[in-house]
Amino acid sequence: MLKSLTWKITLAFMVVAFTTAALVALFIRLTSADRLMQLIMEQQRNSLDQNLSTYYSSNGSWDGVAQEWGVLQSRTLSVSAVSPADRPTPGNQPPVGGDRRNLFGLADAQGVVIVSVDPAYPDGAVLPANIIKADTAILVDGKPVGTILTAGQPPGLNPQEALFLQRTNQALLLAMGVALLVALVMGILLARTLTGPLQALTQAARGMTRGQEEQQVRVRSNDEIGQLAEAFNHMSEEVARVNQLRRKMTADIAHDLRTPLTVISGYIESMRDGVLKPTPQRLALIYVEIERLQNLVGDLKMLSQADAGELPLNPQWISPKNLLDRAASLFRHQAGQQNVSIQANAEGDIPNIWVDEARMMQVLDNLISNALRYTPEGGTVTLRAGRSADGVEISIQDTGSGIEASELPYIFDRFHRAESSRHTETGESGLGLAIVKAIVESHGGSVSAESTPGKGTTIRLLLPVKS
Repeated sequence: MLKSLTWKITLAFMVVAFTTAALVALFIRLTSADRLMQLIMEQQRNSLDQNLSTYYSSNGSWDGVAQEWGVLQSRTLSVSAVSPADRPTPGNQPPVGGDRRNLFGLADAQGVVIVSVDPAYPDGAVLPANIIKADTAILVDGKPVGTILTAGQPPGLNPQEALFLQRTNQALLLAMGVALLVALVMGILLARTLTGPLQALTQAARGMTRGQEEQQVRVRSNDEIGQLAEAFNHMSEEVARVNQLRRKMTADIAHDLRTPLTVISGYIESMRDGVLKPTPQRLALIYVEIERLQNLVGDLKMLSQADAGELPLNPQWISPKNLLDRAASLFRHQAGQQNVSIQANAEGDIPNIWVDEARMMQVLDNLISNALRYTPEGGTVTLRAGRSADGVEISIQDTGSGIEASELPYIFDRFHRAESSRHTETGESGLGLAIVKAIVESHGGSVSAESTPGKGTTIRLLLPVKS
């Protein structure tokens, strides 16, 4: 049971609550007796000061004060501090020394002790100036007429005061019990709030391990646990998408391999059986299919190297304008045959870029080929290069059929085919844009696409300028 996070959190709450309550109770227990005694003495000292000032004003001296000391002191007692036996009754004199703990004494204006409170200074002794200065002066008409002496060692508490402290300690123990009960309830509630989403995440993760790929958990908050749930949901969606893409890619690879292998196998088998003769035309057809296989294997190898960060590059300083002019010149004849205009425009102050020229030509070949393939007669393919905030931007824009918005986020995925039938007919492998992305990212750049169906597509390459 202690392995459960719920009980660990609950136990932590209880430990914190118990420790805090215990420290508070201990502090109050250690200081309450002294504080209570200080409060009692302060109250009695103030009351005694008033009584002695009244006595001196009425008599003009301290004569007879020693005989009346018990009466004067008993008047200083609070009702709660005097037992019923010590309280005055009708027809009787107030008890002498109602509080028998001998808390206070009296000295006259010259420091002569009238009522002693310290055995070291009996009645008639003269007090040192520092003791007089430290105690409470009695003032009549603004003039000091005496000093209230305070016992150096406060005596213990009387039964009523001890009972008050006992009840205070009982209240503290009750408060500690209530605090532990509240901590237990709050700990369980909070622990369930925290562990509920975690248990849902655990079950969803176990579902993924059983092959149930796309698992979603409910996001209940915006805190770190809620962010974890959102991240898990996104991860689950991405894992499902990648696995689906992987399965599709495996099927596409098998299809792309099967077609040329079937052609090659059919011709060779027919030649072996004597059904067909090995003419140069048939051998050339077989060689074309072999080249197709070699290109597919080469593309897959390039992508695997790019994934591993091992794609070989031979970078050098290249002018973006020269790069676009060269690419445009290579496709100008093909564009003319399709009655498509191809243009290359570059800003005059573009810095050179540090790239592998052969790899970048491969990128442009793929992009321009795609643009020409989907651009109708009378259309235009425009190559542009210019500065951007993060480096140099190269774009390939066509006026072709465009790409649907639902397909646009996936066009750089491997073997993604927005138009499967036309793709198959042209013998494409579906790796062209994936190779473009891999090569550009190997140069530290990025690639993006914008498209409007029926109006055309723009592919943007952002390449950093090497400092």
